[in-house]
Amino acid sequence: MPKVLVSDPIDQAGLDILSQVAQVDVKTKLPPEELLKIIPDYDALMVRSSTRVTQEVIEAGKQLKIIGRAGVGVDNIDVIAATRRGIVVVNSPEGNTIAAAEHAIAMMLSLSRYIPAADYSVKAGNWDRKRFLGVEVYKKTLGVVGLGKIGSHVATVARALGMKLLAYDPFISSERAEQLGCRLVDLELLMREADYITLHLPKTAETTHLINAKTLATMKPTARIINCARGGIIDEEALAAAIKSEQIGGAALDVYEVEPLGESALRDLDKAAILTPHLGASTEEAQVNVAIDVAEQIRDVLLGLPARSAVNIPGLRPDLLEKLRPYLQLAETLGNLVGQLAGGRVESLNVRLQGELAQNDSQPVVVAALKGLLSHALQERVNYVNASIEAKERGIHVVETRDANVQDYTGSLQLSAKGSLGEHSVTGVLLGGTEIRVTDIDDFPINVPPTPYMLFTLHRDMPGIIGKIGSLLGSFNVNIASMQVGRKIVRGDAVMVLSIDDPLPEGILSEITKVPGIRDAYTVSL
Repeated sequence: MPKVLVSDPIDQAGLDILSQVAQVDVKTKLPPEELLKIIPDYDALMVRSSTRVTQEVIEAGKQLKIIGRAGVGVDNIDVIAATRRGIVVVNSPEGNTIAAAEHAIAMMLSLSRYIPAADYSVKAGNWDRKRFLGVEVYKKTLGVVGLGKIGSHVATVARALGMKLLAYDPFISSERAEQLGCRLVDLELLMREADYITLHLPKTAETTHLINAKTLATMKPTARIINCARGGIIDEEALAAAIKSEQIGGAALDVYEVEPLGESALRDLDKAAILTPHLGASTEEAQVNVAIDVAEQIRDVLLGLPARSAVNIPGLRPDLLEKLRPYLQLAETLGNLVGQLAGGRVESLNVRLQGELAQNDSQPVVVAALKGLLSHALQERVNYVNASIEAKERGIHVVETRDANVQDYTGSLQLSAKGSLGEHSVTGVLLGGTEIRVTDIDDFPINVPPTPYMLFTLHRDMPGIIGKIGSLLGSFNVNIASMQVGRKIVRGDAVMVLSIDDPLPEGILSEITKVPGIRDAYTVSL
């Protein structure tokens, strides 16, 4: 009988499911050295957030087939190491959706009626009704930043409360927003017009301090903001200052840049701020839901069935994984690249398999391309299981074509995407079976390996332009690792690809486009 190690507290409902097919050992608060010692005996590992599943643990788990995280995030699991070993990693991306959405609504209502402060006042022996004169949410405007599953449910509930809805999400179509009763707008307009703003988006390089002193200054003086998503999306010092100066009406936070929350000006804001200790998923139902969801997936994998919410590559034997991994990595990398070039709201993706690649099973390659395409927007929420579904929900039209003719390389993959920044295409190949090379950008021939930070320009092929860009980047202390130019004809249009050591400083992209001869410029982070 298979053996399952449960190393963090899990609801009994999950344990009961696992017990149907395996011997279940619950051993919580294990020291790292003890976990390393016993993990070789187990076929599956189930954790929450406390257990750190490191590369050492994964390599020691010689029999591991699956690692389950009873929750959404998998940052405590080395997913890359697990994938390399052919171990499926699963989570429960929807188990706490309702809990998180309801907490955001509860925070909004509590902030409107000063419920925590009023409760404290009465328990202290006071009866100060005038001090807690609140406001109604009825007919007020709620701005929803991020219309994923949680944001969508918040919008549905808020609409039932009689609120008007604005939404900002660069990866959602207008049609989807309209279905939820939301008017899709840009972030600037939402910040300016909303009476309440609720955040439901992942923390990325782009969303870190998305709400800062500048954006807070555009809000109504009576507006209130709620964050039950991720800490760090709001600049907490700027927020505290804006509330203290009555620049905005208040805030309710469940997540913080550093947790537990230490010394902070937010603690001194009395009734204008509500602070809770990361309770978004802390409901009895949510804990039961995630335990059942992940336990069922572990059970299925142990029975030889696919997992429904794998965050790496589900249901593939290690030998197949080893064979497909380079092609899947190629597709995912190119998908990520073309998705950023085309812009957030992608309408279509054309996947063209060429040469020997056209003779293989295409479905995993298409799914990997979609995962890469959506990864910049959805982060850990997109995986090889749900990529096709997420693309369909966003109205992305996928076309697959095959071309068995061999041209410059024995096999290559071309992805073309149409998005809010226009239509772009990229082509890539595997050199030596493993090394990814981008060989074509928008029909301009190049030969560059993908790097974490890249700058692309479309420009006229003319003397001096490369030097001007180099000098401009140097003036901003940006170090260039490599540079290559692709062109079709002399003195015609050309593409320049620069690998840089760090992300571009804010504002430099607009300066690049001002250089004579530069027609467009894009940055990509892989």
